[in-house]
Amino acid sequence: MTNSSAIINIFKSFERLKVLIVGDVMVDSYIFGHTNRISPEAPIPIVEVYKKESRLGGAANVALNVKELGATPLLCSVVGDDYEGHAFKRYLQANHIDPAYIILDQERKTTVKTRVVSRNNQLIRFDSEQRDLLDAKTELLLIDNIIDILYRTKPDVVILQDYNKGVLTPKVIASIIYNSNQMEIPVAVDPKKDNFFLYKGCTLFKPNLREASDGLATVLNPGRPESLVSADEQLRAILNNTYTIITLSEKGIFVGMEGDHEIIPAYLRNIVDVSGAGDTVISMLALGLALGLDIFATTELANIAAGMVCERVGVVAVDRDALLKESAAFLSEE
Repeated sequence: MTNSSAIINIFKSFERLKVLIVGDVMVDSYIFGHTNRISPEAPIPIVEVYKKESRLGGAANVALNVKELGATPLLCSVVGDDYEGHAFKRYLQANHIDPAYIILDQERKTTVKTRVVSRNNQLIRFDSEQRDLLDAKTELLLIDNIIDILYRTKPDVVILQDYNKGVLTPKVIASIIYNSNQMEIPVAVDPKKDNFFLYKGCTLFKPNLREASDGLATVLNPGRPESLVSADEQLRAILNNTYTIITLSEKGIFVGMEGDHEIIPAYLRNIVDVSGAGDTVISMLALGLALGLDIFATTELANIAAGMVCERVGVVAVDRDALLKESAAFLSEE
């Protein structure tokens, strides 16, 4: 992967891939405004609103990244049977993502994160959410949907996107990994703490630095690469995963596998907002996994893609054309 034609061919190959994404979805809502005055009622800024916007968040942002990269996302999740849940399904359709496997649950609340933004800075965030695990009936319906997609559609890779909102129950996780392994479909996981060690048998495990530190109850330091190597060894011993990817924020991304490891440094960027960068990373890694690409080269692409979305405000998907152009230019120099 050292010339532009190879990069173009890889991006072209993404177009034939089908990706099953299962996890917690949400609506990311934004209120944009100007802050030029302090309220006379309290020492707080007055936000003069000029725009409101709603975007796909959580696992739905992963689906959007997958689509923008050229592959076909197959999104499975649960939202509330409420105004926000129905709006969420409309947002999927507006972004050309099939909402057929989104379950509306009358007993649940759709997760909505509302951010107030002024001059590219978040002033405050309001979360409306429900973290309870799915009830047995909804859990079974979700598993049925997942099994149907796996055996009827035969996706090239599965992504499990966990935000601790209750969709990825122990039974859901076990069913996905078991059936995917039976079909020899690779599974990429973006975990959170609650289910951290439930992903045994996955192919790729991608916590961030804090999640890995909390999960292993140890201090991991990018300045001490041996601590990351040790973490990789511990995780692979517990989970039997092939690849461990630990995102290190401005320090880059650690890649670990049996007998090899590397820290791929971040590139100098004008960072505006890191929201959603992890979604972009797991999307690119999963597509590389589906194609059988070299994990280190794929992580280079994911690193570039994550940096690009961090230059924009809020949760956004990667721009395929811009990523293709920058990746070809950068990797051709190596």
